[in-house]
Amino acid sequence: MYIVESKGGAIVCMLLALLFLGTWPALITLLERRGRLPQHTYLDYTITNLLAAVIIALTFGQIGDSTVERPNFFTQLSQDNWSSVLFAMAGGVVLSLGNLSTQYAWAFVGLSVVEVISSSMTVVIGTTLNYFLDGKINKAEILFPGVGCFLVAVCLASAVHSSNAADYKAKLSSWPIDNETGKGTVLSSASEEAVLKDRENGGGPIRKAKAGTATFLIELEKRRSIKVFGKSMFIGLTLTFFAGVCFSLFSPAFNLATNDQWHTLKEGVPKLVVYTAFFYFSVSCFIIALVLNISFLYHPALGVSKSSFKAYLKDWNGRGWAFLAGFLCGFGNGLQFMGGQAAGYAAADAVQALPLVSTFWGVVLFGEYRRSSRRTYILLFGMLFMFIAAVGILMASSGHRK
Repeated sequence: MYIVESKGGAIVCMLLALLFLGTWPALITLLERRGRLPQHTYLDYTITNLLAAVIIALTFGQIGDSTVERPNFFTQLSQDNWSSVLFAMAGGVVLSLGNLSTQYAWAFVGLSVVEVISSSMTVVIGTTLNYFLDGKINKAEILFPGVGCFLVAVCLASAVHSSNAADYKAKLSSWPIDNETGKGTVLSSASEEAVLKDRENGGGPIRKAKAGTATFLIELEKRRSIKVFGKSMFIGLTLTFFAGVCFSLFSPAFNLATNDQWHTLKEGVPKLVVYTAFFYFSVSCFIIALVLNISFLYHPALGVSKSSFKAYLKDWNGRGWAFLAGFLCGFGNGLQFMGGQAAGYAAADAVQALPLVSTFWGVVLFGEYRRSSRRTYILLFGMLFMFIAAVGILMASSGHRK
């Protein structure tokens, strides 16, 4: 079995995890904006997410000889370690609920803001729990100032969302939207004709709306699978904060599964190695996602179109991107846990700076914050600056597990 033991190796794992975990949300958002049903996308995603855990377990978890203290993956599957297994599976349950919530929240308040708020909550709550669970192996005088930076970042993220929402409202103020249905998704005939022209660019005919314009926002609304016009942003923020609570608990649960701080294992039974724990973690994540999303096919939430399992099987539009998202998330989580086992799970929470990556994709792929106000740009810069500071500080607090 391969174990990351050096501080340098742990930091490399964290950086790769940061890249992977910051990229997969962009792929899910891309598919939703192209009109693919979130139930279809998430079912595809969860398949490869589990497959990534299996690949990690069968490779890193089986490399080398099995020892009493560090048994290989197959050896540990038959051991009496169910108390730790339940902690690992509990972590998978809350992660699955958090990921499912953010899939809908991204549509309402944007990729960048959702990731900032949920990640900051994860760090503020989860890192504090992990610090004490890890026996304070991380440097508190460095760790908690980093946590403070995340707290400031979440406040700035809320301000960015508020400012950007005001910018959107100003852009759309001259475009009539028919809200008689109560869903706010049907454009009036006047708007249908107006979509052919971009008033912000002289009123001439256009072939493709520029990112950030009113035309762009309306055309996006017509394509996407989760309609947001006329709906309260409170829905998105509620989902975001719920996801943040879920995300803040999965890492401490995994920590308990691999280190048995509460001494629930029987005497002589080795602790779960990170690869075995990650396998059980991913299995429970898969089961919850499978049950909920199949249910959502027939009983959709938030006005999403109804579907069926047969329709899902036939929907190959964008399936490759959904599979890639699952792999990136699975390997990202695995690398985070590998680094956390070596340097402390509190330091490994530095990967929660993934909004740095997500914001980059949000701006490049989706035109977020294009043609926004100066106030929005200043707040956005401040938010990203605090995240850069936070990730550096948390990595600097890395300790070494004996």
